[in-house]
Parts: sequence; C-alpha cells; structure tokens
Amino acid sequence: MIKFKIITPEKIVIEEEVYQATLPVLGGEVTILSNHIPYIGALRAGEIIFRKKQNEEETNLATSGGFVEFHNNVLSILADTAERAEEIDLARAEEARERAEALKKERLTMDDEEYARISALLEKELTRVQVARKHHTRRGISLGNNTL
Repeated sequence: MIKFKIITPEKIVIEEEVYQATLPVLGGEVTILSNHIPYIGALRAGEIIFRKKQNEEETNLATSGGFVEFHNNVLSILADTAERAEEIDLARAEEARERAEALKKERLTMDDEEYARISALLEKELTRVQVARKHHTRRGISLGNNTL
C-alpha cells in the first residue's frame, strides 16, 4: 500500500492509504504502485485517479498543477488546486470555462503574462468540467443539454 497525501494551500485534500494513483505529469501521466522507484515531477492540469484497493472503483480529482514526490511508498502531492469530482458543481464549472474562453479571445488587448494566466485558468476549468462530466456519467446523473 501507498501512503497518499494531497495538500493544497487551503487544506489537506486526501490523506489515506491507496493501492495505486495515476497522475497527470509534464510529458504524459504516471501510475504509481507500491515499491515504485523514487519519483519527483511537475504535476500539470488534469485528472488524478486513485484506487484504495486493486479491484475497487476509482476516485477522480481535478488538479490545476503542482509537484509530486514518491519515496519509500509515500506519495506526496503539493497541488495548486485539487477537487474531488463529486465536489465540482458542473454548471458553475461550465460558466467559469465560458468566462475563461471569452477572456482568452481578447488576446490583442493583453500582454504575454496576462495571456498565460488566462490560458492556465481555461485549462483548469476545462479539467474541472471533464472530471465532473466523467463522474456524473459514471453515476448516471443527467447532464442536461450541456456539451463540451
């Protein structure tokens, strides 16, 4: 088993033992199992997936980036943000994504730093929507007429 901990600036999101965790890292994704070689990497915006037991249903979280370290079966993630799929309000996430897309279209009126900030915000909101949709679909919860 792996001691798994996700920490954001606001709180400890997860602190429990898990069988495996799949993380979005720069260059792709990595799945960590017990006795994995030591690993340090940058977390990108995406979906964190973990299982408490081998054949158990997976749990999904949306993250906007951060850092990951694995050593001696301890997996620590320092994330900018991390939200469980069931905690994401899909309607609000869709609205935030739409606002971020509208801001990104104003490219001509912003400098490179502002554009990078807006692009990161859009990536975060897209991830939140995708993770929430996956969770709702898996649970048979109606998505209404919203489509990505």
